[in-house]
Amino acid sequence: MSFDNHEQVVFCNDKDTGLKAIIGIHNTVLGPALGGTRMWKYNNEWEALNDVLRLSRGMTFKSAITGLNLGGGKAVIIGDAKTQKTPELMKKFGEFVHSLSGRYITAEDIGMETSDMDLVRDVTPYVTGISESRGGAGNPSPITAYGVFMGMKAAAKHKFGSEVLEDRTVYVQGIGHVGEALVEHLSNEGAKVIIADINEERLQTVSKTYGAEIYRGSDIYAEDMDIYAPCALGATVNDGSIHKLKAQVIAGAANNQLQDEIKHGAMLRDRGIAYAPDFLINAGGIINVYAELEGYGKTEIIRKTENIYNTTLEIFKHSEENNSTTHTAALNIALDRIETRKKEANK
Repeated sequence: MSFDNHEQVVFCNDKDTGLKAIIGIHNTVLGPALGGTRMWKYNNEWEALNDVLRLSRGMTFKSAITGLNLGGGKAVIIGDAKTQKTPELMKKFGEFVHSLSGRYITAEDIGMETSDMDLVRDVTPYVTGISESRGGAGNPSPITAYGVFMGMKAAAKHKFGSEVLEDRTVYVQGIGHVGEALVEHLSNEGAKVIIADINEERLQTVSKTYGAEIYRGSDIYAEDMDIYAPCALGATVNDGSIHKLKAQVIAGAANNQLQDEIKHGAMLRDRGIAYAPDFLINAGGIINVYAELEGYGKTEIIRKTENIYNTTLEIFKHSEENNSTTHTAALNIALDRIETRKKEANK
């Protein structure tokens, strides 16, 4: 169901290292497919395939709407990153990436660290997000969080008339690398931040570091809040959660937040909830790793990431003028750029 004319899907298997991975290349019209590798303990291979198809498609639109000359790709490794990830497994995965001759360039995602990307770099040049000591841009998570923060401020400007987040109640669901960095930005601005995560140790650490309140309720979607920031896995905006949501703004780092883009985008619009499209506002990470390919520095990374604020406001305006959902508005802009490039190439 998640197949969307993907150009290539590669199943990778290595008995010696225990590697089971899938690489999805959705579209390469604008450039090579770039997207992170996620290591997750999927219930089955179908679940992993569905995830990589959805994620790689999202990367296509993320690069397109951000103005980057990249296509969309993603990889998933089936397994527990805490217990099953080894240097040998990462290098073997790198060999599979290398076999695609640059059609797919990998990077860091859930379950991965910069050190893992350095291992992949040992066997292939087709990797970004490597450590700064090796000439890379380092961990993209802080820049991803900064882009989400910019998109959230734009959504607040649209919904509340002010971008100021001081005293706004924000629920951050998922406090991994990106979620934690977002909590820091919000706390610095004086927002009331409530955090939720399945990792109790992370909750305690982030709460003590930034003064965030730990959520101990049973139904986060039904809580009183101004902004809901999903920063863990996708599809949390669905039939079961939308009718309970009291948030007026949804702006988070998770990919594929809408379980059904068309249906749930329309439901949010009908309820008057301002949704900042995930593939737009979480693009800071790909802007960061793209710097390794294009050779621009931190100043340009920050400039491009801060522009997410302006693009988000444009999306809300475009949505209102065309009576469409914000997801559709963002998607159409991305598709137009891809179509224009395709026509130019065929001249």
